[in-house]
Amino acid sequence: MSWPSEDDKRVAHLDGATVSVIPDTGSRAIPFCRDDCRAAGCVPTVCTGATFTSNDEVFERSQLVIPGGVNSSIRAYRSVGGTPRVIARAEGPYVWDVEGRRYIDLVQSYGAVILGHAHPAVTAAVSAAAADGTSFGAPTPREMKLAEAIVERVRSVERVRLMNSGTEATSAAVRLARGFTGRDRIVTFAGNFHGATDALLAAGGSGVATLGLPGTAGVPASAVAQTMVVPYNRVPPLDDSVAAVIVEPVAANMGVVVPMAGFLQGLRDECDRVGALLVFDEVITGFRLDAGGAQAKFDIDADLTTYGKVIGGGLPVGALGGRADIMDSLSPLGPVFHSGTLSGNPLTTAAGLAVLDLLDDDLVMELSARARRVAALLRDACAAAGFPAQFPVAGTLVGTVCGRMAPVYDFDDARTTDTVAYARFFHAMLDAGVMMAPGAYEAMFVGLGHDDDVLDAIGVAAHSAAVGASTASAAAPAEAGSEN
Repeated sequence: MSWPSEDDKRVAHLDGATVSVIPDTGSRAIPFCRDDCRAAGCVPTVCTGATFTSNDEVFERSQLVIPGGVNSSIRAYRSVGGTPRVIARAEGPYVWDVEGRRYIDLVQSYGAVILGHAHPAVTAAVSAAAADGTSFGAPTPREMKLAEAIVERVRSVERVRLMNSGTEATSAAVRLARGFTGRDRIVTFAGNFHGATDALLAAGGSGVATLGLPGTAGVPASAVAQTMVVPYNRVPPLDDSVAAVIVEPVAANMGVVVPMAGFLQGLRDECDRVGALLVFDEVITGFRLDAGGAQAKFDIDADLTTYGKVIGGGLPVGALGGRADIMDSLSPLGPVFHSGTLSGNPLTTAAGLAVLDLLDDDLVMELSARARRVAALLRDACAAAGFPAQFPVAGTLVGTVCGRMAPVYDFDDARTTDTVAYARFFHAMLDAGVMMAPGAYEAMFVGLGHDDDVLDAIGVAAHSAAVGASTASAAAPAEAGSEN
């Protein structure tokens, strides 16, 4: 196999169309995307797609150089159909696509943004930090301060190691739990998602505890052989082979499923009984349920906790925190290795500190009230249109369940959601100017930018969307039901 020539790289074929990939500038400098970019005042290194005429055009070109055209699978709209909206900019509760259309954003970078897009406190902090340098590969005062801020807010956390993603944090948590306990087995819950960590990408059987099987190609059976998958909201019996139980205290990757009374305490007690560690994955819920996280909300202390999203202010971040005696098993103090070139990045820590500086108990209560109002607006609109759906709420998170009106307690329940109906509602909301996540199992998020006027606009959009989705469902009854 030979590498393509430079001429071949400049054009490629997608669905029979020839698309320019790399403009021929005769230079290795970053080129303009199109001939009219200069006249439009574009800057090649800060491209916002200003001269593209449609989302389709950008997405087609992206697919030539990025697998599937996206850098995170859910963004591809495969489960809802259609072309992804390619975002050029955002501010407050809004995002704008490259076609110039504005949407009320209920994705909020999948929970990473809580103060609203481009909040002045965050952008000022990042700008000031960038002026001092973007990465040092050395300790900084801000990484100390961000770790102190987390320790101060979460009573079970005595030490914090900053990382670059939630996936890295959960991966490190598994390694640390095994290294600290000298045990191998990890227990996780069906429907919980802990990032792209091989040991946690396990699929279990329906409704029963099972040793994990690979949940994706590329993960060998040996990687998940010591992973046990059990039903959410049921306390499994453990033995002394278990290093840790890792759980989303509120499941936010199968809709939004709250823990039943006694579930989290039962996990705490069972882990204590056999000497296993309890790991809370708070990459999503961290500081969104309570200013002290899920542990404060439910009055349960974990041994280890993973963080991400909110603590980076919209920049890439992950963190692992916990008891001092466990955390000190990490290198350089202990035998469990961890390292990362960009860990504790000075831009990320500046953004995270700016967010946590404003995120107090009163603000979390206010945002939680807004989430409840969004859920009520959506529920009332769907009920009025005869479109069966429910919208469970936990803190600042809102879930969506289409078709099923009974409560959802575990993954088997969650899988009964009507994903085809969700896709209709998703597109109807998009047409009405509201962007939800392009997947039926994703949560919605509100932020500081979602004020009363924005919430009212969501309510108006929801009424028209619910009518449209209900009408479409009635016109195509054969498509109803879950695709799962």
